[in-house]
Amino acid sequence: MESAIAAIGGSYICKRMEPAVSGASSVSLDWGHCEALELVETVTGAPPRERTEVRMGWSSEHLHIRFACRDSHIVSDFTKRDEPLYEQDVVEVFIDEEGEGRRYMELEVSPYNIVFDAVIENDGSGGIISSDLNWQFSALQTTVQSDGQGNLLYFIDIPASNFKRPFAPGLTMRINVYRIDQDVQGIREYQAWRPTRAVNFHLPQYFGKLIFN
Repeated sequence: MESAIAAIGGSYICKRMEPAVSGASSVSLDWGHCEALELVETVTGAPPRERTEVRMGWSSEHLHIRFACRDSHIVSDFTKRDEPLYEQDVVEVFIDEEGEGRRYMELEVSPYNIVFDAVIENDGSGGIISSDLNWQFSALQTTVQSDGQGNLLYFIDIPASNFKRPFAPGLTMRINVYRIDQDVQGIREYQAWRPTRAVNFHLPQYFGKLIFN
C-alpha cells in the first residue's frame, strides 16, 4: 500500500524552525522561509472561491502548522470539543505516521478555535472502520486570529510526544490538509492540498509525504 500512496501523493519539505523560547506558540515564529501550499477544490483541483495557504515546519518539541484563510463569511456554531466541526467551516489535518493508509490522526479546528481530534481506522481505500473520539492529542496548542481584513490565521502546534518516532531530519510521514468553507448561499466548498477527486477527505491513497529537513 505504501508504494501506491507514494505514487499519487506529492511531497512537502518541512523545515526546522526553533522558537526563541521553549514551548512557545508558533504565532511568534518566522514563517517566511517555509514553503506555502495553496489548497485547491478537492474534486476538480480548480482554484477555490476563497484562498487558503498552508505552511508547515518542525522544532524539537512540535510539528507546527499554519493556515491562512480568506474567510468573508464565517459559519461556526460549535462550542465543545469533538462536536462535528466538519458540518461547518473548519480546517483539517490528517496525519498517517506509519504511511500505510490504515490508521491516521485527524485534527480539525474551527474559526473560533474549537477542536475535534480522533484516531481513524481505514480499510486503506476510503472505508472508515472506526473513529476513536475518546483519543485526544496530548498538550495540543491551537490559536486562531483575525487580521480584521477578512483573513483568519490558524496556528497549530502538535507536541512531538504524540508521535512514535522522534523528530529529526529525514523523518517522513503521510499527511493531507483540508478546509471546508460555506458561503452566504449555504454552498459548501471542500479544499485540499492533495485533491481526493471526491467529496471525501478519508482517502489515504491521496495523502502527500511530509519530509523533515
